[in-house]
Amino acid sequence: MDRVILHCDCNAFYASVELLEYPQLRDQPVAVGCDDGSRHGVILAKNEPAKRLGIKTAQTVWQARRLCPSLVLLAPHHEKYRQMSRRINAIYGEYTDLVEPFSVDESWLDVTGSLHLFAKSGGELADQLRARVKRELGITISVGVSYNKVFAKLGSDYKKPDATTVIPRGAEREILWPLPVENMLFVGASAAERLRRLGICTIGDLAAADEALLTGALGKLGATLRTYAAGLDDAPVRRQGETEPAKSIGNGMTFRRDLLGREDIRVGLGYLTEEVASRLRRAGLRATAVGVSIKDPALRSISRQRQLPDATDLARELTAAALSLVLANWDPSRPIRALTVTAFGLTDRPTARQTSLFDDPEEQPRREKRERLEQTLDGLRERFGAEAVLAGGVLGSDLGLAENKAAQKKNPAPKQGGDNTSAAGGGKEKTKW
Repeated sequence: MDRVILHCDCNAFYASVELLEYPQLRDQPVAVGCDDGSRHGVILAKNEPAKRLGIKTAQTVWQARRLCPSLVLLAPHHEKYRQMSRRINAIYGEYTDLVEPFSVDESWLDVTGSLHLFAKSGGELADQLRARVKRELGITISVGVSYNKVFAKLGSDYKKPDATTVIPRGAEREILWPLPVENMLFVGASAAERLRRLGICTIGDLAAADEALLTGALGKLGATLRTYAAGLDDAPVRRQGETEPAKSIGNGMTFRRDLLGREDIRVGLGYLTEEVASRLRRAGLRATAVGVSIKDPALRSISRQRQLPDATDLARELTAAALSLVLANWDPSRPIRALTVTAFGLTDRPTARQTSLFDDPEEQPRREKRERLEQTLDGLRERFGAEAVLAGGVLGSDLGLAENKAAQKKNPAPKQGGDNTSAAGGGKEKTKW
């Protein structure tokens, strides 16, 4: 018997929560974001009237105001969103213990074993949940119902707002396969472009594509996407509180001014990798690969990554690898608006290393000394605050690094599930690769 999986997605979540205090604004174009006069100001969420006017999530505030001068901008309150998320998941938990949050406003529910207690079908239960959340909490959700997690997620995206979409086995050919390939989970603009160059334009094309062709174009992701498109995903829905091990840890920032030159890049990367390394150590993990994403003032971006010679949780080693990666792929005289550093290939064990007669005998003692130093700095920051110990380059820079550290202390980024990657400054963003 097929599983019955629901994917529940809150509609315009941040905006919906904020509008509970401003019901008079519901029919006006409203967005959630920060407009502090800097380039950090972006749209985090928008309501339906704003969406109809072309306002998009992750758009800069100045771009949004140019499209809609009458746009009402409300400040974000992440603690309110977390509280609402807990209330919503508590409702879901009354129907099944298999509730897996995908983000602060999305969850999967496996109701295969409990459906008969509440409804005759998954669609009927989805309608009950939509009505209850709307009645008790004042916000709306869209629900996808299918036999696996991926198709349930595509179902919740299929019709919005406040809608139920049921995709039983076999119906994916009619409902999902004609959709553009970029609608598939984890297919971003870059992957979609590569797939289109192969003649793969729809989800149906993806399901029918040769696996070797996809692997050649996208690596392991290609085979995974074909499995998803063909309806072969069998991943379980986890119980509440049961989290997936981190796959990557990252940190990113849009700087107060553009980075220009090698020294600017080194300081920016050092600031970002310090947080990445600290989070690795807190999790008891080491990285075997590092990646960088570079965005220029025109918002064009590139991403590159490489393997590390040894697994590491040291900021100095991550910074050196990230700097080498940037300089190999970017002319340092070209301005950089934003950088992200991500640690990949996480492991809880150090990489075995073949020693050589030509190795520096002092290298290992120096590394152990560096490990003790960075652990000591972790302790100081934990005790006195993240901004208590800052690198000299951070204190002396005009890139907004020290101020950003202080802002993070006041407004920590919301914790999210998944790959455990965050961007400095917080804000919800659904990542597509």
